Amino acid sequence: MKSLLVGVIGHVDHGKTALVRALTGVETDRLKEEQARGVSIVPGFALLRRPEGEIDLVDLPGHERFVRAMISGATGMRAVLLAVDVQEGIKPQTVEHLEIARLVGVRRGVIALTKCDLVSPEAVAARSAELAAVAARAGLEQAVVVPTSVVAGTGLEALAQALGALLKDAPAAIDDGFPYLPVDRVFARAGFGAVVTGTLRRGPLAVGDKLALMPGGRAVTVRSLQIHGRSVQTAEPGRRTAVALRGIELSDLHRGQALCAPGLLAPTRWIDVVLTAVASAEAPLAGGTACRLLYGTAEVPARLRLLDREALEPGETAYAQLRAEEDIALPVREPFILRLDAPPITVAGGRVLDPLSRRRKRNDAKVLADLAALAAGGPREALDIRLAQGGLEGVSEADLVRAVGVAPDRVRRRLSEIRARPVGDRLVDAAHFTRLRETVLAALARHHRDHPIEHGVPLDRLARESGLGEAAAAAALRDLVATKDAVQAGTLFRRADFDPARNATEHVRALEALFRKGGLTPPDEIEAVGRDIRRREALAFLLGAGTLVRALDRVQKRTILFHKDAIAQAKRQLAQTYPADRGGEGFLAREAGATLGISRKFSIPLLEHLDAIRFTRRIGDRRVILGEDGRPG
Repeated sequence: MKSLLVGVIGHVDHGKTALVRALTGVETDRLKEEQARGVSIVPGFALLRRPEGEIDLVDLPGHERFVRAMISGATGMRAVLLAVDVQEGIKPQTVEHLEIARLVGVRRGVIALTKCDLVSPEAVAARSAELAAVAARAGLEQAVVVPTSVVAGTGLEALAQALGALLKDAPAAIDDGFPYLPVDRVFARAGFGAVVTGTLRRGPLAVGDKLALMPGGRAVTVRSLQIHGRSVQTAEPGRRTAVALRGIELSDLHRGQALCAPGLLAPTRWIDVVLTAVASAEAPLAGGTACRLLYGTAEVPARLRLLDREALEPGETAYAQLRAEEDIALPVREPFILRLDAPPITVAGGRVLDPLSRRRKRNDAKVLADLAALAAGGPREALDIRLAQGGLEGVSEADLVRAVGVAPDRVRRRLSEIRARPVGDRLVDAAHFTRLRETVLAALARHHRDHPIEHGVPLDRLARESGLGEAAAAAALRDLVATKDAVQAGTLFRRADFDPARNATEHVRALEALFRKGGLTPPDEIEAVGRDIRRREALAFLLGAGTLVRALDRVQKRTILFHKDAIAQAKRQLAQTYPADRGGEGFLAREAGATLGISRKFSIPLLEHLDAIRFTRRIGDRRVILGEDGRPG
């Protein structure tokens, strides 16, 4: 079923509440004070059923003292019903209400000319023409003027038909895939517990959904839902919705909070916005102005910071920042209004471009270009911009979801489409991931140039040499190895086109010859290498190539370097003397030493190395040679 939320706006005493009552039979002035004074103080709600669907009418206060309450109901409306007294015509709150509707993006509406039984047809015609012109200047597209009289009962069906036409032609409510409901009423009901009401936006809400109460993030669960008194399992965006909550006390709820899917909103003090000053302002709006920020049903003190000028002329639009004096939590693209305390007037309004900003540099071309792109685009463009802003460091998925303002599954689909790449717990766009690869390849090339006989470089050292974090370097290396542009050998990485063997020096050849000659009784490492840095590099090269093997004696806590050929010789001799298939009891360490003609200094680390490579297995004091299947012969 199609639905449309229509804000009923206009100057005090111009007949808004009477019109709603005549159209729906609902008395929206519920408070005793409202009924006693005949003035709406808080928004009232009524349902108008039409063949085209259902229209949620929000009767908004008209008195200037209650404009803030009016705005709390206005930011969710998608069309307006403007009530104007035919005798009084345009009044201050008429103008302000139209300005507020324009500032929050409402472009469709109907005008009800009230109390027409009190004037002549000529006066009705003249006032209708005047109102049509005013509506056009305010940005209402093709707003129909309908003469009415609640007392005489005239024009009401024509007005209902005009509202039905709005509903019929209305685009579907925006569905970003997650619910957002600013709380405007809180009460307890027997059998339901704590209940909040508000206008549901951004996405559907279902019984059983887990939500976060913002600011603060308190976890709650939807116990039940109602729309205009009827129970439903799911509420669609754009509807007035009552939500019974589980997991929270009534005392912890208040007007100004909002229900949202967990993780979609986060507390902040800085937001980036696109801002338009009211066209009827008597003076420019200066940067640095202290004001009241009204969004959803919340109101907080804030300060305006213009990014490309000193003041905003009436009717002009600019990019700006707002710094709230307390934590706020609102989604991207959310409409808002700015008002002054003294005098109490509306001065500007607009939309949120970045709900988690920081202090920006003024007159920065890049900042202004990004904000312009965010203002002109939608979620997809916002995702591309935020990834580009993240650069080589990337952006976390949670921050992307908040910046884009759609459900996480939709963000993930878009990330897959544009081939964004994971870098640790962050995401990098394709262009910056290519730069990551190039940066790592360049760092490898520099390392190979400076250390031509090293077999590669470990991850932590490469991260330092490339100026990247370990997560970024690791992600790039994984991709480079997968595409065969780099090679991994143990914990070392090198370019695929680098062969350290080509760079073997005279020191490498001399050191290898020394250990080859030593056989199973090789020279001491310190004596062989000393403090000669070139011999130390040669040793690292031979170990990296597997030419030399470091064997450990865990008991004596010492190591011996064997040439690989000496180890191969020892394996052949032991296999001939104690073959795997003879089924014997194996051999003792001293027996192996006698067979190989070496002392315990060399036999123990050699045998522990043979255990480690699963050539032998130690069983008590004896060892057996393993067969090809890894079992004792």
